[in-house]
Parts: sequence; C-alpha cells; structure tokens
Amino acid sequence: MSERVYPTDSNQATFICPKCKKTKTVDVSKYVKKTTVVRVNSTCPCGHKWTSVLEKRKRYRKAANLPGTYQLVKAGESPNRRGMKVLDISGGGIKMKLNVPRNLEVGDPLNVEFHLDDKKQTLIKKGVTIRNTNGLYVGASFRSADAYDPVLGFYLMS
Repeated sequence: MSERVYPTDSNQATFICPKCKKTKTVDVSKYVKKTTVVRVNSTCPCGHKWTSVLEKRKRYRKAANLPGTYQLVKAGESPNRRGMKVLDISGGGIKMKLNVPRNLEVGDPLNVEFHLDDKKQTLIKKGVTIRNTNGLYVGASFRSADAYDPVLGFYLMS
C-alpha cells in the first residue's frame, strides 16, 4: 500500500522512509495542479525504495464503513429517511453510498445520521450539501454551521 503525502500551502511535501524514518522535504508545485493521481517513487539513502501518493485534498480523509440514514431536505420532497453507508469522512464532508438509487442533484441539501465506530458509538447528525454524484455514490460537504465538530476531529485523529 502506498503512503499518502500531504503538500503544505507552500507546495512542500515531506517524504518519510518507512524503514528508517529519515525525512526529505521537496518542492512538489509542478505536481499539485495535475488532475490525475500522482505517484512518487522514492529511494532512501538507507537503500529502501517505496511509492507515495501525493494527496491533493486539503483535509485528511479517513476510510469508513458506517451504516446510516439520509433525508432530502427540499420543498415538495417526501421526508422519508433512506439508508446509506459512509465510505469515508473528513473534517469537511463525507463520501457515501446509497442503498438504493435516488435522483439526487448537486446542491441538494441532506440531513445525515450515522454512528461512529468509536468506543461510545457516537451518533453524528449533520447537514450536508451534495457536491458530486456518480450512480449510488455521493460526495457531500458539511454545511458551514455543521463544519467544526471536536468529536469528529478527535475521531479523525484516532
């Protein structure tokens, strides 16, 4: 599995050798604007070779498999809750997979509920706005009022 490397705002990325933990910081500005996945092959002075993926997202995303529900919050729509699964989560939003196809559009507001897989099985209730859709897969960002959550922040760090 490839290590993820996060560039700073000044387009610097620090690569860490998985074997000896030696670090090297380099300018990655020529790669940051690329739309494709950027894989960087590295060789450490200790002789170890590895591949890193340059993560261009602004926030760390944690893979998940959290069942939950969503509700479309739109005039004229039925207020029924429907099933979904959170596939990944960040401080800014979620990627989810709907249990059944639904005609959702970019910009639609949803209310989502799911339990974290932490010790307390913490219930998360958030308002989100759809940013992209691809069949059953939906990417959504937290609405500004729901964006900062210390419980979610702690979960992402664990």
